Amino acid sequence: MAKDILTTDNIRLGADLGTKEEAIRFTGNILVDNGYVDNTYVDKMLEREEVTSTYIGNNVAIPHGTEDAKAAVKETGLSIVTAPEGIDFGSGNTVKLLIGIAGKGNEHLEILSKIALVCAEEENVEKLVQAQSKQEILDMFAEVN
Repeated sequence: MAKDILTTDNIRLGADLGTKEEAIRFTGNILVDNGYVDNTYVDKMLEREEVTSTYIGNNVAIPHGTEDAKAAVKETGLSIVTAPEGIDFGSGNTVKLLIGIAGKGNEHLEILSKIALVCAEEENVEKLVQAQSKQEILDMFAEVN
């Protein structure tokens, strides 16, 4: 049976992360720890970030692996990390919400569109960043179907 793409185990609230690299590793390691990806995927997430920033605006970054990281993906999954203090992602961009993605095949494209719908609204991002429970985050993403 396939794993759920997003569960409370994949969410961390109020993380205190100093650097962009630390933030991406933290986000990726949640996917590793919960069996979605091999640990090589985290390095591919950092590689992707060097090629092009995964910052999408509204204080949101969506770290994910490079195209050749597909082999490291066991199951499609998401990790969500809130960092209310913000992390400097360079070029004056501050990230308070990290959404790590690992997609089998092309499943990540559908997931990305759902994330984009939620994160397009600044007030939604603020609600996610200020969430007091993991369930609040699950509920916000559940509404986008």
